[in-house]
Amino acid sequence: MINIEIDGKQVTVPKGSTVMEAAKQVGIYIPHFCYHKKLSIAANCRMCLVEVEKAPKPLPACATPAADGMKVSTQSQQAVTAQKGVMEFLLINHPLDCPICDQGGECQLQDLAVGYGSSGSRYQEAKRVVTNKNLGPLISTDMTRCIHCTRCVRFGQEIAGIMELGMAGRGEHSEILSFVGKTVDSELSGNVIDLCPVGALVSKPFRYSARTWELSRRKSISPHCGLGSNLVVQVKQDRVMRVLPRDNESINECWLSDKDRFAYEGLNSDDRLRTPLIKRDGQWQACNWQEALAFAVDGVQKVIQKHGQQAIGALGSPHSTLEELYLLQKLVRGLGSQNIDHRIRQSDFRADTVMPGIPWLGTPIANVSELKAMLVIGSTLRKDHPLLAQRMRQAVKQGGQLSLINPVNDDLLTKVAHRAIVAPSAMAGVLAQVLKAAADIKGARIPSNVQAAVESVDVSETARAMAGSLIEQTPAAIFLGNLAQHHPQYADLLALAEALSTITGASFGVLGEAANSVGAFVAGAVPWMNTTQTAADSESSPTGMNAGQMLGWAASSQEGCRGYILMNLEPELDSYDTQRAIQALSKADFVVSLSSYQGNVPNYAHVILPIAPFTETSGTFVNTEGRLQGFNGVVPPLGETRPAWKVLRVLGNLLQLDGFDYETSEQVRAEIVPDGQQLSQLLNNSLATYAVSILHPVKSIERIGEVPIYQADPIVRRAASLQATRDAALPVAFISTGLLDKLGLQAGEAVRIKQGEQAIQVTTTRDDSLPDNCVRLACAYPQTAMLGAMFGEIELEKL
Repeated sequence: MINIEIDGKQVTVPKGSTVMEAAKQVGIYIPHFCYHKKLSIAANCRMCLVEVEKAPKPLPACATPAADGMKVSTQSQQAVTAQKGVMEFLLINHPLDCPICDQGGECQLQDLAVGYGSSGSRYQEAKRVVTNKNLGPLISTDMTRCIHCTRCVRFGQEIAGIMELGMAGRGEHSEILSFVGKTVDSELSGNVIDLCPVGALVSKPFRYSARTWELSRRKSISPHCGLGSNLVVQVKQDRVMRVLPRDNESINECWLSDKDRFAYEGLNSDDRLRTPLIKRDGQWQACNWQEALAFAVDGVQKVIQKHGQQAIGALGSPHSTLEELYLLQKLVRGLGSQNIDHRIRQSDFRADTVMPGIPWLGTPIANVSELKAMLVIGSTLRKDHPLLAQRMRQAVKQGGQLSLINPVNDDLLTKVAHRAIVAPSAMAGVLAQVLKAAADIKGARIPSNVQAAVESVDVSETARAMAGSLIEQTPAAIFLGNLAQHHPQYADLLALAEALSTITGASFGVLGEAANSVGAFVAGAVPWMNTTQTAADSESSPTGMNAGQMLGWAASSQEGCRGYILMNLEPELDSYDTQRAIQALSKADFVVSLSSYQGNVPNYAHVILPIAPFTETSGTFVNTEGRLQGFNGVVPPLGETRPAWKVLRVLGNLLQLDGFDYETSEQVRAEIVPDGQQLSQLLNNSLATYAVSILHPVKSIERIGEVPIYQADPIVRRAASLQATRDAALPVAFISTGLLDKLGLQAGEAVRIKQGEQAIQVTTTRDDSLPDNCVRLACAYPQTAMLGAMFGEIELEKL
């Protein structure tokens, strides 16, 4: 620690700190543009010039190391004159367009010009004009305003991991440019809007729609990914106009993914439901709430009378709140059924009976940046978890090693130390190799539940290197991504990961798919537990059907349900096997859908109850690290829309069920998580008694069906600007050269792909990073919805 003096105030700071950091510590503001706490030091705006005792000239506070005994003045005549001189130069070419600039009212240049600028300009020559650049559908440019702070350039290189913007030219001819013919396509690109201190980079969806002083600012939590990013939602006239990040160092830091930032457009979609709808004599009719609820209750009761209590099933979305999922399961269990689930993209439910707790990340989110070794299994990491991927990039920058077992080889924009790109059916075998290698290196005994499966595998050099990385580098972690959670051998992958964790000492867990993936378990929205028991206790309790059994893709002696209650779902896009899901719903006697959007719901539902999205209701999300985060509605419900927890409360009362007398969502939460209860005691990834059976890789053509970043949930699917991005392009079949040649196909040709009873026609694209017997074809698109499972055998025919 060293002692320095700033404006007469003594401050003690760690050795290596800058004058800027020291000043912030004692609350002294030094004007700046290029400096940002998360970015490297550029010192190119020169606005932070300060006077340092014995220095021959003013020095930039952001780049000047603090020295013991240093005396700094930020308000002296020399410092202020220097700062005013810099401001005059910055304003020489700046256009006088504050009245039409979206940055007006929250512009650093505007604010500092008031304090350090003069009332008029001495510059008489012609100002330069810079042509605007097309950076894509999310970022709008006015590059004449640019002051060349290079924050956007450094963000791309240091945080997003890809240099999509750079500065060309010298002096007055300097410009911020994208590469020729390229747009900015990073999944974190919107952060440059926040970073830009002037109006050079602004939000294209928000452009000219409101002034900042007209907006109310309200706190919220993102429902889209497992992180639970903290938001500031800005509202005008009861309409969400913009979403910005709210600083939380332990979760999203000061960043937002584009999905969290721009998905709000979907809240104002023309597809939003505004009034209840019922289906009579094959015709849809708008009606009031009383009539719709009575119709729903009558339909549910008729199903129970005709087929029994176990004929009713409920499916909720992990994007729904803790309170909504709790009341959904309470409603179904009150009717006498245990058929409740939220895992509608999961295919393997074999581990359900041995899970002692709730699957979670296995380590605090903030610790990911400090890991020295990471093994990620089955994940399109950048697209599924943009901000966790960013933390992993920071860990690699600090010397960490990232290893990957995956069916796809997407560019993670960071160094990957070891990778095994294999067909989905071979993933468990590779993980078993890593486990065997780790046991050999450590001289440890392989746990008995996986021993038989591991003994038969031959260890590759890649697997041995992965094992060595986890053992030699600490702290280490093993993560199972979305592809692994959807995988037909998910239970095997989880058990092998646990055994590997035991031997290497690494933590292990799952990367939560949605904002409430953990909270759904806490709420009891699974068929084998409720909020009063753990999975281990549930053996003596009646167990209902899981999502796969209810919708027909999991092995079951039963034939699905005869009546369904769906909440916040579009099963034709959100299911593991959409083909069978639609068949199951089409055969049902009665389907109640609680939905914010109409979409294709009229094709299979009998009554549609319009529910509020997260901005129009209060509730709670439990993120992937098990953190409970509550939020309030920021705008009133649209039209006749009602919060889902209120709709479920009234349904419970109309069905004459006990315990549905809540007046607020806080009362519901208090019943789920009493004051003082710690959720940490419920979190447990262990599968100690599960016996692993590794299947041999199949030789047929396998589908890799990931969920694209902007197709993951109903709100995102309706965000127009996100749907115009490169990541939302229409699905194509990615095929390796070897498989194209084997089938006699050419890249760019149309091909017929058959899966189950259905077939679709798509265009082929060459991707030599894929395994030779695999076709990568995204799901969750209307164009691919009629195909079957996300993984499994498919057939290709040349047209």
